[in-house]
Amino acid sequence: MPKFAVMGHRAMAKGKLPLNDLAGGAGRMDVLIRATMAALLTSHGLRTDTVVVLHLLGGPGPPRRIKFDGANLKGLHADERSIAGTIAKIIAIPLPPIGRWDEVTAGLSHSGGNLSTTLREWTDSTVVVLDAQAPRLWSEGAALPQKGEKKTCDLAFVLSDDQPLDSTETTGQVKRSLGDVWLQGHMAVGVVHFLLDEGVELNLK
Repeated sequence: MPKFAVMGHRAMAKGKLPLNDLAGGAGRMDVLIRATMAALLTSHGLRTDTVVVLHLLGGPGPPRRIKFDGANLKGLHADERSIAGTIAKIIAIPLPPIGRWDEVTAGLSHSGGNLSTTLREWTDSTVVVLDAQAPRLWSEGAALPQKGEKKTCDLAFVLSDDQPLDSTETTGQVKRSLGDVWLQGHMAVGVVHFLLDEGVELNLK
């Protein structure tokens, strides 16, 4: 089951979300929404094996996490404004305690906490922090395998917005790149899904 932790350093955690200014007043919420769409949506369906946790760190107040669980999610539309409206409803309600996930609708829940909290919850997964300056995610000489050779594993990926990750939160995690070019978050998610979908051998050691 692939998981994605998406960091929003300026993304609003509380208050009235300005739906007409997602890139500015909402703290680059547009970046998080596009990453969510790339992680969960296919051309004509939903990835039921994927989880996305958005980290809203921009205040006011403590950080908030919003979790989209593809296995149970209903009514997710391929429309930025629709997803923004869903997030707007969540950040307008009281924040649950750290570590407690309160369900808002099927497959959609929220909680307090930051990336460290999420990583503690994902101890059973191999966590990969996407960093353009790290070694490549795929193994040297890796080729697309034949049909039926796809391998499954429990991987979690951490990606940031346009601000760098706090190195103290990612100490000890595997860091890998998707190439020398700094990709936008939703494009990075798409590349990761391609590698996993095709069963490309990954460089995780």
